[in-house]
Amino acid sequence: MFWDRVAWVYDVFANGINRRANRAMCAAVAAHIGPEDEVLECACGTGLLTSVIAPRCKSLVATDFSAKMLERAARKCRKYGNVRFAPADILQLAYPDAHFDLVVAANVIHLLDEPMQALHELDRVCRPGGRLIIPTYMNRTDKGRTNGVSDMIGKAGADFKREFTLDTYRRFFADAGYTDADYIFCDGRIPCAVAVLGKRGTV
Repeated sequence: MFWDRVAWVYDVFANGINRRANRAMCAAVAAHIGPEDEVLECACGTGLLTSVIAPRCKSLVATDFSAKMLERAARKCRKYGNVRFAPADILQLAYPDAHFDLVVAANVIHLLDEPMQALHELDRVCRPGGRLIIPTYMNRTDKGRTNGVSDMIGKAGADFKREFTLDTYRRFFADAGYTDADYIFCDGRIPCAVAVLGKRGTV
């Protein structure tokens, strides 16, 4: 698996090449975490957001499809006693309905063959009145071209199924039925948009 192969070097991208966007993304997500929140994080990767969420919430289940990513995240966050790490498929989450106050899934929607199924699952496990927080890299420029850094990563083996601009990202969630939605744009080498969504049917 590509993500297992690059786990050891992923932080070079996250903390170096795309540091500006990722720092802004972390700040945007942190602003929505409360001390009583029970949080699910899908696609936690090497723990970039995990280490931001954990000290701010009541409990956190951090998941990923990649075993190597999970291993690195667990090492990075071992000082937090309120975090549990588990493998998971975002398309088939093994958690009950309405189980979490907040559900976070960063930089994964653009990699999925079935993003609407993933949204269904994220929404399903979120409690009424809860929030979905979905940051995603904007891989396409407003001029209709693939972002240069994204193009390099794609050539290295990352399989981007979608390339969003901020406008097409907003439209994606509107088409999925989300009417209670805010977006925070985080500029950088690969810009990121953080979608903060109210659970469907609770507006």
